Amino acid sequence: MAEAQQASSLLSALSSDGAEVELTSPVWQEIYLSGLRSWKRHLWRVWNDFLTGVLPASPLSWLFLFSAIQLAWFLQLDPSLGLMEKIKELLPDWGGQHYQLRGLLAAALFASCLWGALIFTLHVALRLLLSHHGWLLEPHGTMSSPTKTWLALVRIFSGRHPRLFSFQRALPRQPVPTAQESVRKYLESVRPVLGDDAFDRATALASDFLRLQAPRLQRYLRLKSWCASNYVSDWWEEFVYLRSRGSLLVNSNYYLMQDFLYVTPTPLQAARAGNAAHALLLYRHLLNQQEIPPTLLMGMRPLCSAQFERIFNTTRVPGLEKDYLRHVQDSRHVAVLHQGRFFRVGTHFSNDLLSPRALEQQFQQILDDPSPACPLEEHLAALTAAPREDPATSLDAYAHALLAGRGDDRWFDKSFTLIVFSNGKLGLSVEHSWADCPVSGHMWEFTLATDCFQLGYAADGHCKGQPDPALPQPQRLQWDLPEQLQPSISLALRGAKILSGNIDCHVFPFPHFGKNFIKSCHVSSDSFIQLVLQLAHFRDRGQFCLTYESAMTRLFLEGRTETVRCCTREACHFVRAMEDKEKTDQQRLALFRVAVDKHRALLKAAMSGQGTDRHLFALYIMSRFLHVPSPFLTQVQSQQWLLSTSQIPVQQVHMFDVHNYPDYVSSGGGFGPASNHGYGIAYIFTGENMITFHISSKKSSTETDSQRLGQHIEDALLDVATLFQAGQHLKSRVRALGGNSGYRHGFLSSKPVDPKVPTTSTNF
Repeated sequence: MAEAQQASSLLSALSSDGAEVELTSPVWQEIYLSGLRSWKRHLWRVWNDFLTGVLPASPLSWLFLFSAIQLAWFLQLDPSLGLMEKIKELLPDWGGQHYQLRGLLAAALFASCLWGALIFTLHVALRLLLSHHGWLLEPHGTMSSPTKTWLALVRIFSGRHPRLFSFQRALPRQPVPTAQESVRKYLESVRPVLGDDAFDRATALASDFLRLQAPRLQRYLRLKSWCASNYVSDWWEEFVYLRSRGSLLVNSNYYLMQDFLYVTPTPLQAARAGNAAHALLLYRHLLNQQEIPPTLLMGMRPLCSAQFERIFNTTRVPGLEKDYLRHVQDSRHVAVLHQGRFFRVGTHFSNDLLSPRALEQQFQQILDDPSPACPLEEHLAALTAAPREDPATSLDAYAHALLAGRGDDRWFDKSFTLIVFSNGKLGLSVEHSWADCPVSGHMWEFTLATDCFQLGYAADGHCKGQPDPALPQPQRLQWDLPEQLQPSISLALRGAKILSGNIDCHVFPFPHFGKNFIKSCHVSSDSFIQLVLQLAHFRDRGQFCLTYESAMTRLFLEGRTETVRCCTREACHFVRAMEDKEKTDQQRLALFRVAVDKHRALLKAAMSGQGTDRHLFALYIMSRFLHVPSPFLTQVQSQQWLLSTSQIPVQQVHMFDVHNYPDYVSSGGGFGPASNHGYGIAYIFTGENMITFHISSKKSSTETDSQRLGQHIEDALLDVATLFQAGQHLKSRVRALGGNSGYRHGFLSSKPVDPKVPTTSTNF
C-alpha cells in the first residue's frame, strides 16, 4: 500500500543534508545481528507457545502417547524395543519400593522423546510440502491430480485444528533469486517507459553491475539468508519504514474505512465506540490464545502469521537516525483522544473485560466532559505527524478524515487508532511499519462482524445491557510540557495542516458489475482491474508509467511484500489497441488475454519469492554496508512510482452474509500517493457485484486529479467489459440509469462526515 512511497524515498532516508549516511557496522556484524534477532524472535515464540500450552503440540497428544505406552507395557509389550529398560538403568536407584516410580519416569521420558521426534518429523515433512509452489503455476480455475495429492498431504500433516502460529516452524525461508534473473526482469519492466537512449544506458549499467559488483553482493546476501529467518524483511522494516525521516501522515500511514457502505448500525458515537472497542478486545483475547485460524491462501496454503504478533500494545518511538517499535506483552487500558484531551480508560474491572455498555458509559463521560484542553496539550499529537527530524463528497471527506484528519487529532505512531465519528461511523488509521494491510484488515473484519451481527444494539441505539455505576471514571492524563516545546508543536502542526490540506481523496463504489462478472469471463479479477487501471491512467496522462502493485510473500517465514510491475509491454499493446479505432474488439480481446497472462505470471513469481524489487533492494543495502558503490542499484532505488496500487483483500467472507444482508458490504481503505505527481489507488471487491475504489493524489500537482481519474476508471471498466459477450449491454444500461452518480449518495445513512466536527480516537 503506502510502502511504495516509503520505498521511493529510500535514498533520502540514507542521506543527510545531501550527503550519504555511512552504514558503519561491519557486514559480518550486521549478518550476525540479523541472525541473532531471528533466533530471539524464535525463542520468544517457543516460550509463548509453551505458556499457552500449544508447544510443540497439544499436551493431550503427549498424554495419549504416554497412555498408549503404559497400556502396551501392561499387556507385556515393549514398544521401546528395550530403550525404557536402558533409561531405568540410568535413573537413580531409590530402592525397591520406588521400582514402579522408576518405570513411570522411564515411560514418561521415552514418551517425551518419541513425541518430540514425531513432531519434528511432521514439521520437516510439512516444510518440504510447503516448499512446493507448482500449484501457483497451474492455469486459472483448474487443479491437476498432483496438486490435489499435494493438498491432501498438506491437510493431513497440518492436523485437524491448527492454531494461528501452528505453521510458523514449518514455513520455508524466502529464496534469494539469481542476480541475472532479477536484472533481466527489471530491464524488461522499464522498457515500456524508457526511451531508446535511456534504456541503453540502463542496460549498460546493468551489465557492469553483473560483471563487477553482483557476485560479491550475492554471496553475502545468501549468507544472510542462511542466518536470518528472512533475508529481506528486517532490512525492509528498518530502512524503508523506521529510517524514513519523512512525516507518517499521508506518506506512510494508511486507513481502513471498511465500515459498511449503506448502513450505520447506530448514530450514537459512544455506543459505536463501545461495541467496536469490545470487539477489538475480544479479538486480542483470541489472538493471545492463538484461537484465530491461520490464514490459508486459496483455502489450502498457510501464510506466515508473524505480523499478527504486533497488532496490539505496539507503538513506534521516534529516534534521531531511526525509529524503533516498542511492544509490550499486555495492557488493560486504552488511550482516548478527544478535542485535544487525552484520557486513560480501563478495559477490565474485577479482572473481567468490560461489557460494551460499560465501555459506552466510559466514552460518554469523556464526550460529556466540558473541561478544555490544557496549554500545549491540544495540538500535542501533531508532533507524531512531523518529519522525524457536500453529501456527494461524503465518501471523499470520510477518506480524507481517516487518512489525514486535522493533523493533530491522531497519534500516528500507534500501531492502529480506532476513529469514531460523531455520526457513528468508524474507521482505522494504521501505522505501516509493524505489518501490512491484510493483517489489520483481518482484525477489522472481525470487529465489524462482531459489532453488528453478534453484539448488536438496543432499540434506542445504545449498546445492549445496563450501565454500571460502580465503574471508576476515565482518567484524564496530565502532561508535563515545558514552554520550550511550543515552537516544535507549532511547527509540526503547521506542517501537518499543509500535508493534510494537500491530499486529494476520491472514493466511489462501482455497482454495475464485480467479481461475479469477471469470473464469468474466465479472467483473474486482479489482472482485470490492473489492466483497467493502465487504460484509465493512459487516458488521464497520455503516457505509460512505472506501476507498483503490492503482492504478499507470506508463503515464506516472516515474508511481507513484493512488487508486481504492472506496466508491461503486453499491457501497453492492449491499451494502444483500445485507443486505436481501427482495431476490432476481437483483436483487443486477444491482446487483453495476453496481457492478463503476463500479469498473472508476474504475480505468481512475486508470491513465490522470484520477484525483482526486494532482491535488488537487499543487494543495495548490502552494497552500502560493504561500501561498494553501484550506479545501477542507485538508479533502481531512485525510481518514482507514478501509479501505486493495491487490492484490499476480503479474508473472512463467512462472517458476512451478503445475500441476506446486501447492504452490509465493506468499503475498503486507502493510502497516499507514492510521488508528488502520482496516484495512490486501492480497490476492494465488495460482495460479488460491486468494486469500490479509493484514489489519492496531491492538490499541488497540476498533472493529477483524483476525480478525473475516477471517471476514467469508470469508463475503462465499461469499455473493457464490453469486449466480452456478457458485458456488451452494460454501457447502454448504465446510460439508462444515468451513470454511476446515483450510487454515491448512499454511504452515510445519517449526516455526512464533516472534517471539522470532533472525532474520538482510541489507541489500543
